[in-house]
Amino acid sequence: MQQLNWGYVQLGLFALAFGALQIWWIGSTLRRQRLPRPLSEGDFRRRLERIWQKQH
Repeated sequence: MQQLNWGYVQLGLFALAFGALQIWWIGSTLRRQRLPRPLSEGDFRRRLERIWQKQH
């Protein structure tokens, strides 16, 4: 009976580790989607012009 219970403990630990990896993977995927996108050429030029106006 002890070996049967130990098998369940091992299975539970494996399932817990697998679930934690799944949560980490989904979280990292969602985080990657929230990264800022590159500016278009026009937006980049407007931002540079605003910066230059503030400096002079």
